[in-house]
Amino acid sequence: MKDMLDQLEIRRETARKGGGEARIVAQHKRGKLTARERLDLLLDSGSFEEFDMFVQHRCTDFGMEKTKIPGDGVVTGWGTVNGRTVFVYAKDFTVFGGSLSETHAQKIMKIQDMALKMRAPIVGLIDSGGARIQEGVASLGGFAEVFKRNVQASGVIPQISVIMGPCAGGDVYSPAMTDFIVMVRDTSYMFVTGPDVVKTVTNETVTAEELGGAKVHTTKSSIADAAFDNDVEALLQVRRLIDFLPANNEAGSPQIPSFDVPDRVDMSLDTLIPDNANKPYDIKELILKTVDEGDFFEIQEAFARNIVTGFGRIEGRTVGFLANQPMVLAGVLDSDASRKGARFVRFCNAFEIPIVTFVDVPGFLPGTAQEYGGLIKHGAKLLFAYSQCTVPLVTVITRKAYGGAYDVMASKHIGADVNYAWPTAQIAVMGAKGAVEIIFRGGDAETIAAQTKAYEDRFMSPFVAAERGYIDEVIMPHSTRRRVARALAMLRTKHVEQPWRKHDNIPL
Repeated sequence: MKDMLDQLEIRRETARKGGGEARIVAQHKRGKLTARERLDLLLDSGSFEEFDMFVQHRCTDFGMEKTKIPGDGVVTGWGTVNGRTVFVYAKDFTVFGGSLSETHAQKIMKIQDMALKMRAPIVGLIDSGGARIQEGVASLGGFAEVFKRNVQASGVIPQISVIMGPCAGGDVYSPAMTDFIVMVRDTSYMFVTGPDVVKTVTNETVTAEELGGAKVHTTKSSIADAAFDNDVEALLQVRRLIDFLPANNEAGSPQIPSFDVPDRVDMSLDTLIPDNANKPYDIKELILKTVDEGDFFEIQEAFARNIVTGFGRIEGRTVGFLANQPMVLAGVLDSDASRKGARFVRFCNAFEIPIVTFVDVPGFLPGTAQEYGGLIKHGAKLLFAYSQCTVPLVTVITRKAYGGAYDVMASKHIGADVNYAWPTAQIAVMGAKGAVEIIFRGGDAETIAAQTKAYEDRFMSPFVAAERGYIDEVIMPHSTRRRVARALAMLRTKHVEQPWRKHDNIPL
């Protein structure tokens, strides 16, 4: 018996070493942790239960039968994050460059299937050279099986991808179909075709970082939701993100003990809006003073900064926050901001997370670049996303709410449940000066000035909308947290019946 136990321990130790000490050292020299070190950081200490430690590939082509390493380049299993069950897989770059083989894919598929059955989140740590070329179509088939499961799990359990090294070719499509993508600056990159292929086909010389680094995907492509400086910070932030997310689409918004009273007032909010309507202010200040203990996890912070999206808590329960940012492009809606907002709203709605919307929007960004780039369809995505929501929707208009952008930003007309406005709110078709110049086209300067003042007095306030019931209440800024908290508490039992359909046809 003792011999068998010793043999088991030897096998385990061999598997834990992956590609061996030399490759582990090389991994560390690149500034990267190994797959197992990453899982130790992500999961609660001692909680990891590994599956398929001894799986090996079955390839016999190109001499592959001579090189077999237990685990076959991916570590899979489950553990807990702050006591909550999470399924995980981590590609091991020290074994065949983390490349995906048939058996490697089967390990991932098993974990995906278990996560879906158990209705628990799944996190993938990606550090891979892509498909294992020696296995040909068997490797490609494995990718497709993984992709199919990503789609089946979408909207049922949260899926998070953490890019911690190369992620190229077929490997990029599984993360692309997950809910959140986190990257590590300087050591991770994603692209469909690498720099060498780009050079061959287009004669364009570009580095891996320039082609698909963290900066590219957080600021330009919007592929990644966040980027952090190293493996440790990235994994700790993923733990924090998981704390905000429900286990599945039926579990409801998670709740933790809160030491912040729901009726807290903040008198500084009464002076947040500048006297000059064209002067910006930071909407994040309002968010931070509304959420529990100032704890806000922002999503896609570096992309489309004219809109802010992220998670906070009210009375310990997770809430999604979406807000126009007057500090960037005056908070105007453009194609990027609309796509960013729509993606976030749809995630919250899929997982029963209430949404609070802070509105200060002067309209949609004009210009040929926006129109040629499909602003109409991209703007419709945000409108569509809000309109199909069945989760509690609370809207607070702080200043401008002009034109069609007023409708789009969770207005009462498209389904918001509770709509508040600050006394500084301006709800109108457009700004006073522009409106008067259209109404009194050709008038002299004195007439325009007088009529502008009259238009401002009549329409540039929240009371016209309040008179019609489009605004439920005009509230004091300092009481925003209390009013939002009470509205969300009242809306916890919200139930909406939707007509049956196979699926919607969102304007993609």
